[in-house]
Amino acid sequence: MHHMLKIAAVAVSLLFAAALPARAADVTADDTARFLAGMQPSAESPLMPLTKDPAWQHHARFFDAAFAQLEQHQLSRIHAWADANLAAPRPTMFYMFSGPDFLYANAFYPSASTYVLAALEPPGGVPDLTRLPRGSIGASLANVEHSLSSILSFSFFITKHMKVDFHASQINGTLPILYVFMARSGKTLKSVEAVGLDDMGTPLTGADAGRAVTHGARIIFTGQDGVEKTLYYFSTDLSNSGVRGSGFLKFCDTLAPGNSLIKSASYLLHAGNFSAVRSWLLANSATIIQDDSGIPLAYYSTRKWSFFPFGRYAGPISEFSGRYQQQYAELFTRAHPIDFGIGYRWRSHESNLLLSVKTAAEEPATAETASVAEPVSTPKPVREKKPRPTAPVRPQQGIFGFFFWR
Repeated sequence: MHHMLKIAAVAVSLLFAAALPARAADVTADDTARFLAGMQPSAESPLMPLTKDPAWQHHARFFDAAFAQLEQHQLSRIHAWADANLAAPRPTMFYMFSGPDFLYANAFYPSASTYVLAALEPPGGVPDLTRLPRGSIGASLANVEHSLSSILSFSFFITKHMKVDFHASQINGTLPILYVFMARSGKTLKSVEAVGLDDMGTPLTGADAGRAVTHGARIIFTGQDGVEKTLYYFSTDLSNSGVRGSGFLKFCDTLAPGNSLIKSASYLLHAGNFSAVRSWLLANSATIIQDDSGIPLAYYSTRKWSFFPFGRYAGPISEFSGRYQQQYAELFTRAHPIDFGIGYRWRSHESNLLLSVKTAAEEPATAETASVAEPVSTPKPVREKKPRPTAPVRPQQGIFGFFFWR
């Protein structure tokens, strides 16, 4: 995800202007979300006639099958794992390098009342679907399907496909994917609005949004219990230079402490130029759920954190072979099993998941104090033990017929 080019703030603002329904009184965000997710909109919705289109009906059957399989093999098992292992989650969950992955944010932290997702991808737009040119619905729905293929098959987005698909049609960016995931997670969208942040982290909406240096969306939604919750998605650069003036971490300060999820993060938190967000997460998280692409063990203080490893550490995939962690390997010699796959090694028998629980209070970091953090201990050199090279494997076919080469 981190490889995507930054979008100019003005361009993002103009693009997002299309995200709000053009006929808000008629076409609601929730009906739009359900339609994109292959679910019937409300009976009085202007989108109902479009459900007669064979392209939409095929789309609906396609997603019914895909999400049923995902629920059976992944999400229901993650919910069970979270119920068994997360005793008292905080109201807020933070998901850095997330892309539009509400699906796993909700699976791991279903009881959160505020979700904060952040990545480089722009919010994009969801126009009034009743005003799309005749015959374009099928192509737009196919674009949504293809954008979702990798995360539904492998639990993560493949950046280069997002880069193409999220700009390929009038339905583009992260917002339509969030719509699909929220609808398929049983959520009802109450309102959707563009929201920005100034350099002090103050949320800006409406006419004030023009002053924003960071752009995003705020979605108010409910679950089956009817309790209103909030999802924030911000398009922002999480590197040290990016967070310095974005206001994003200052905004997060107002919601901390919380729980954090780090998954398929391209090992960015191993690098020095992401030390600010790494320090912020360590200081402001009550728990951190991550795979090995998250924060290296060397940056955790063993006096302040307890570690609960699950699954198997098989080392990074070949694209990230230099990120092998000897300490991680030693920790996972006493890991508990998991029955679902997660991260780049998406097969369940190869996946690793680390639950880190803060056991001692520390002074929370703020956007001003988050700085370069030195490792608590010096990691052992990679050359001491490298993972056995993985022999080339044949491409694996996912539920969408989409192929991924490891």
